[in-house]
Amino acid sequence: MNKFLLNICLLEHAVGKPFYATENAAGIDLTAGINSKILIKKNEYKLIPSGIKIEIPIGFEGQVRPRSGLALKHGLTVLNAPGTIDADYRGEIKVLIINFGLSNYTISPGMRIAQLIFAPVYKADLKFVKKLGSVSDRGEKGFGSTGIESI
Repeated sequence: MNKFLLNICLLEHAVGKPFYATENAAGIDLTAGINSKILIKKNEYKLIPSGIKIEIPIGFEGQVRPRSGLALKHGLTVLNAPGTIDADYRGEIKVLIINFGLSNYTISPGMRIAQLIFAPVYKADLKFVKKLGSVSDRGEKGFGSTGIESI
């Protein structure tokens, strides 16, 4: 398993610390850095603070992803999943949560609301051309063209 040092700044409103739930967990659990409960109604979304700032090393990014249990049991997910955190961002990590569930849901202080995964970043050298140089069998077919049968 590859590792790097991650500097984490706990803010005044942080409730608990981010942590890996198991030894081989891919993501750090992020908790709700709130002082009182927040109600998320059906089909509503809210921006939930985590109470932390982080310093991601250059060459990596953070990805805020949903927790599978919240999605399965309550229909809660991260609206912009994965939410990208760039290495040069130094603000508080916040999680945009939407409730697709059948009922309202309450986020409590310190509740695990999302997971944070780290991945290497590859930057492309951009070259603008008038025409693409390669041809493929797929061509410009998209949006379900490989998996939906015609009627």
